Amino acid sequence: MADPVVKPFWDEPTGSWQYVFHDPETLKGAIVDPVLDFDPLSASIQTRNAQRILDYVTDTGMEVQWILDTHPHADHFSAGPWLKERLSAPTAIGEHVVKVQALWRDIYNLPEDFPVDGSQWDRLLADGETFMVGNIPVRVIFSPGHTMASITYVAGNAAFVHDTLMMPDSGTSRADFPGGSSAALYQSIQTILSLPDETRLFIGHDYAPDGREAQCEASVIEHRHNNVHVGGDTTLQGYCEVRDARDITLPLPKVMLYALQVNIRGGRLPESEDNGRSYLKVPVNYFDAR
Repeated sequence: MADPVVKPFWDEPTGSWQYVFHDPETLKGAIVDPVLDFDPLSASIQTRNAQRILDYVTDTGMEVQWILDTHPHADHFSAGPWLKERLSAPTAIGEHVVKVQALWRDIYNLPEDFPVDGSQWDRLLADGETFMVGNIPVRVIFSPGHTMASITYVAGNAAFVHDTLMMPDSGTSRADFPGGSSAALYQSIQTILSLPDETRLFIGHDYAPDGREAQCEASVIEHRHNNVHVGGDTTLQGYCEVRDARDITLPLPKVMLYALQVNIRGGRLPESEDNGRSYLKVPVNYFDAR
């Protein structure tokens, strides 16, 4: 069995990493966490990121078998539906997305008939479940903490760990969103760091501290030794104290209140109103000012 070829795509405005990986033996692949461009000032949507991914897939002659979300994102809109329309590939996310949908349905005061059953995706994935991309088995690891629904995809010697770990010099991701938990995130990270030493961990975000170039990959052993939040002999209590203290100083992501109502719909805008336009809601004063 070959290990996957991984192509990262960087979105500087949101600090997000998107990925395409494929089996070199069959040229069958998958897309992970694609970004749909959104300008919160003009409320305009563009497809620059998604088009880059589509061009790469087309140029390599790849057959995309899956479009994969790791969780409903707070910092960008998912481009999953746009890519599905053009590639005819099914979409998937972790089965606990139903909890996130129910939580945010209440935050947005959406109608009771808004579906919170995950039906916006083609498949809901359970912890330990395996599916194939070409000849490469992809294993699902439930890895909550950043959200209640987050999952990691392990494909050969590559793992797409979403908003759990950042690069070793940046530590880990925040755990203070509704439904988040620093204790759960610590336990999820320990599971990820129990993977083989040489496993390549591909992160969801990098904010390039100290002016360095944006990076997306480090090995399990690099994180075990050098991650500033969980490296060495960091305990659960010690981690939670550091993570929680940092989280209370962080502002909400700029597009979070726009993005979650789209991403709990699988990346789709709310249904158009009688004038043909779609509208986004903002829950005023729901979150305290930071």
